[in-house]
Amino acid sequence: MSSALVVKTREIDPVEDLLAAADPARPLAWLRRGDGIVAVGEPLRELRAKAGSPSLRSAALATAWRRLASTAQIDDTVGLPGTGLVAFGALAFDERSAADSVLVIPSQVIGRHGNRFWRTSIRFAGTDAPADAALEDHTDAALEDHTDAALEDQPYGPHWAGTVGPGAQSPQGYQESVRQALGRIAQGELSKVVLARDLTGSIPAGSDLRRLVRALSSGYPDTWAFAVDGLIGASPETLVTVHERTVTARVLAGTAGRGADADADTAASSALASSPKDLDEHQYAVQSVLASLRPHTRALAASEQPFLLKLPNLFHLATDVEGELAEGESALDLIGALHPTAAVAGTPTTIAIGVIRELEPFDRGRYAGPVGWVDAAGNGEWAIALRCAQFTATDDAIAVTAYAGAGIVAGSDPESELLETRVKFRPLVDALA
Repeated sequence: MSSALVVKTREIDPVEDLLAAADPARPLAWLRRGDGIVAVGEPLRELRAKAGSPSLRSAALATAWRRLASTAQIDDTVGLPGTGLVAFGALAFDERSAADSVLVIPSQVIGRHGNRFWRTSIRFAGTDAPADAALEDHTDAALEDHTDAALEDQPYGPHWAGTVGPGAQSPQGYQESVRQALGRIAQGELSKVVLARDLTGSIPAGSDLRRLVRALSSGYPDTWAFAVDGLIGASPETLVTVHERTVTARVLAGTAGRGADADADTAASSALASSPKDLDEHQYAVQSVLASLRPHTRALAASEQPFLLKLPNLFHLATDVEGELAEGESALDLIGALHPTAAVAGTPTTIAIGVIRELEPFDRGRYAGPVGWVDAAGNGEWAIALRCAQFTATDDAIAVTAYAGAGIVAGSDPESELLETRVKFRPLVDALA
């Protein structure tokens, strides 16, 4: 069997529900506002980078991906974001994390962009196509028939519910960690650190995890709803997007909960927009992203003032960044340069990572790490894995660990930061229930 990949993408008739084709136990999905890509069937291959790698894990994966993509035979008549050869990815937050960083190469993908739909098949050269031999003819009818069959073969499982409670970091412990961080900030050791806490629990064995992805995708359509290797969530924060060499990134830092009524909502948004603490936190994050992207881009620019991003449960201060990708670079290279941003780690980043290791009594795993997809040309869409949980199958249940964090700067209040994490937990906790 050759290691070279044979990839074929063809347009198909509209698919009502992309998620219906995904694996109920291990869905692979990337969705936003109804658009996105979903894997069908078993993955073809996984590329994993573990702790102790001699290089950054993102660099190791980028090298392996370039090697695979360079020999791939790609026949793509659609040419939209997410067509052709793609891999889904989720990377660990910390290079020392015990969690693997992974690129998952699907054997089949269905996707949507606006009113256009497609199906991609990926296989190793010298092997039979993963689907019916009729697909070798690449007729639209054959592709549509196979997609329809895949959808019919994956009915949604029964509804399920799960609950989570305090994990390794209790609410009281979190506030104490915030106080310790404030002491380090007051001593001038760092300007900002993002501290997270965890919730743990379980859901019934055999639960159809597509239901959670669908709930997050429909409830928070302006976020990136994702499912990669057991990591499921809905992130409002784009890390970086590359499309036809144009690089875009959105920086989120500074948060306020939505008000209970229109007047309270207006008051909350106004307070956030004028908060010196939140504006300082946001500026740290923007400058961190700009400094990281400059060596890899041309004509990089950011808006001068942040705007308010309104989500169903909270407001964020947001700034958009745009530039042109330098020659020979890819989305995976940008991930290595950008991650971790000040928005999820702190400033200075290296010192903040050390403080996080000391003050968080758990391994973040892939929480706050990059999650998204990359194609053969280096294009891709990557978010920061926020509002998420890791699902791990055990003998008699599926273990769940969820995470949420807040940026700690001078002037932060421990109780207020704890409340911010509760707001950020809400999308996942509500969806689980």
